[in-house]
Amino acid sequence: MKVAANVHIALRALKVNKMRSGLTMLGVIIGVAAVIAMIAVGDGAQARIAEQIRSLGANLLFVRPGSVTKSGAQLGTGSKASLTEGDVVAIQREVPAVMVAAGSVAGSAQVVQGNVNWSTIVQGITPEFFLAREWEVTAGRTIMEEDVRGTGKVAVIGTTVAEKLFGGADPLGQLIRVRNVPLTVIGVLEGKGQNAKGHDQDDVLMIPLSTAKVRVLGSTQGGMRSVNFILVKIYDEDAMAEAERQIRDLLRQRHRIRRGGEDDFRLRNLTQVAKTKREATRVLTLLLAAVASVSLIVGGISIMNIMLVSVTERTREIGLRLAVGAHRRDVRTQFLIEAVTLSIIGGTVGVVLGIFVAVTIAEIAGWAILLRIEAIVLAFGFSATVGIFFGIYPARKASQLNPIDALRFE
Repeated sequence: MKVAANVHIALRALKVNKMRSGLTMLGVIIGVAAVIAMIAVGDGAQARIAEQIRSLGANLLFVRPGSVTKSGAQLGTGSKASLTEGDVVAIQREVPAVMVAAGSVAGSAQVVQGNVNWSTIVQGITPEFFLAREWEVTAGRTIMEEDVRGTGKVAVIGTTVAEKLFGGADPLGQLIRVRNVPLTVIGVLEGKGQNAKGHDQDDVLMIPLSTAKVRVLGSTQGGMRSVNFILVKIYDEDAMAEAERQIRDLLRQRHRIRRGGEDDFRLRNLTQVAKTKREATRVLTLLLAAVASVSLIVGGISIMNIMLVSVTERTREIGLRLAVGAHRRDVRTQFLIEAVTLSIIGGTVGVVLGIFVAVTIAEIAGWAILLRIEAIVLAFGFSATVGIFFGIYPARKASQLNPIDALRFE
């Protein structure tokens, strides 16, 4: 018997029991939809983490001052002003794996332009900071060494600050005031978006490090040479661990910390943190997809059960077909086609539902999603495989019926 005829018979058999066919497909529909939605959300999370890594810059080490104990209480990281501009220079010169090191001070302040004002983060930096963060300007220029040496009254602003102070106007060359200090806007940074903690990286105003200390923010707890943190960029990711060890040894030596003594600074490997988050997200995505796949297995078992019921109900029909000359392979093919058809229809509906659910999650919850054609093909192909796998046994059982016994079946 031709395949087309078998397909026609199979579809007609499924059409006779619409409700039962629909309920049978429900497990496959839910399974496929769940797999697609979970993978889309998981991939979106991984893409978001990758975007945050790019926004931070690659191969970064973050050095912050340590904590200080007062009246028996530790005041937390950064409470002890232990880092200096000399540490920055030493790290740059004495650790071979370091591409660039940049010290910085920061504080919040009100920025005024005309009759508009905005509270933002004011960060005193050196030119190396832009290279470490891989941060370009979309207009104007960055802060240069002569600006730092001359305590220049210049500023580079983030896109958020530019929008709040100037709207759609060109900010280049405009004067702004920070704590009554006039500054000329010389550049606008490219947008970085939010960081891993949800903070807007573009809500920032950058000025020369010397200007921040002398004119705007004032000296820090540790004096005019002190910095709030040091950002270190390493040439190669493979050298991160060794560079971290060398920097720790160098700072302990410079700060005269005895063997066994506690560090008065904190080193954080941003690349390793980001990699850990990415790996955790990947594992979670695989776990969610595996859990969702259980629905497909349940759907496949449901298909097998329904097909076995169908074999019992149609025993006389099968016996009649075999008696008039149909081959056993024709009967086997017919029931297998019915099972696969249920899976394919369920898979198709599941794909549409899965895409809808993923997009809905993105809209309502504000989560990032990433719909990949590979995930859709995988889920759909798995549903078809489930149909074939769980349809083989009922199809084989139907084809092995004895025609005489089948015709006598009541």
